[in-house]
Amino acid sequence: MPPRTLHLNAFLMNTGHHEASWRLPESDPYAHVELDHYVGLARAAERGTFDSLFLADGPHLWGSVAQRPSGALEPLTLLTALATATEHIGLIATASTSYNSPYNLARKFASLDIISGGRAGWNIVTTAGADAARNFGLDAEPAHAERYARAAEFLDVALKLWDSWEDDAIVADKASGVWGDDAKIHPPRHRGTYFQVEGALNVPRSPQGYPLLVQAGSSADGKAFAARYADAVFTAQQTLADAQSFYADLKALTAAAGRDPGHIKVLPGIVPVLGSTEAEARANERVLEDHIVHVHGVTNLERLLNLPPGTLELDAPLPADLPSEDAVEGAKSRYTLVVELARRDRLTVRQLIGRLGGGRGHLTFAGTPEQVADAIETWFTQGAADGFNIMPAVLPSGLDAFVDHVVPILRARGLLRTEYPGRQTLRERYGLPRPVNQHTAALV
Repeated sequence: MPPRTLHLNAFLMNTGHHEASWRLPESDPYAHVELDHYVGLARAAERGTFDSLFLADGPHLWGSVAQRPSGALEPLTLLTALATATEHIGLIATASTSYNSPYNLARKFASLDIISGGRAGWNIVTTAGADAARNFGLDAEPAHAERYARAAEFLDVALKLWDSWEDDAIVADKASGVWGDDAKIHPPRHRGTYFQVEGALNVPRSPQGYPLLVQAGSSADGKAFAARYADAVFTAQQTLADAQSFYADLKALTAAAGRDPGHIKVLPGIVPVLGSTEAEARANERVLEDHIVHVHGVTNLERLLNLPPGTLELDAPLPADLPSEDAVEGAKSRYTLVVELARRDRLTVRQLIGRLGGGRGHLTFAGTPEQVADAIETWFTQGAADGFNIMPAVLPSGLDAFVDHVVPILRARGLLRTEYPGRQTLRERYGLPRPVNQHTAALV
């Protein structure tokens, strides 16, 4: 059995994950809408033999445009362009089950999978927040449990659609004049609580069968959903102990759902800030923190915590009487993570904003390449991760630095491939089997 190696995913966000990254002299404040910027990042990640890259998204304009470069290119469109500029790296797009229809979205992901030669992945989100809801004719966001119930039905329909063509449905027999076998087309004819979908998909079954399915919620509903469907989970923990607990819990839930726990990969996020010495790394981190505009941080934190504007004071701790996670209908797991971080480390609001500025609750680590590699190896070997979501604080320099200085250390330690083993689908890269078409499986 080959040795276990890291799965690395490059989480790309305009000028970098730190909210002040765009203010640095090196940064291009227009990069978020420039294709060449993303092509360069994709090729850098491919140079580092990353498994995949990932684009976040949401169906609304988030926060104040005064804070940082705002808006984003639609990810499936952008990833289709990146598919033609790369050869190996997986291409993962975020798309919401709350504000899409299964038929159109299943078609888009199948198309990306075909165009990329089997490199498509879907980060499945249910989308919290009233702002998004109001863009789709709703007065308020649906309840947390309802969003996940809709997501489960959405996925069931999408799987039926991806399986609505058997793999050998195309005959292409010129002599007989028969192009396809109608007996191998299976319309879903789905009638459910949230969706009614009649016909087969209008694109053949793609190279992977299904795109790699990724999930990013860590609430009880999120973990149950991941255990049932996900191939990979993007998560956020601040401590090794918390990460180990999440890892063990999710693997157990996956086994209880009747799936192989080895077929779900856990990738916590890490924001590496590198320096040739630890002091230099800390100085680089301070430069970013010094560029934070705290009024934006206060507004965002009040929104996350469901507090009225003007509640928080910069040099005071969080209020003692915050509601529990059970009372929150938005991003439950991120709410809990932020509150626990503030309480555990006894942070003022100003300090908390500084800690969140780099990764919004993901682990931020400032250090030398060796120290970053040590942290990654510890979490990987101590039952906390199958790999990592690499979230550079500044782009493109942070990704280049990670590829040039951390990746060689991980390779030297036998933790990361030195080259891609030829052409593979994204599922193969993650060590996952290609799903058998449910109609073919029924005949076996």
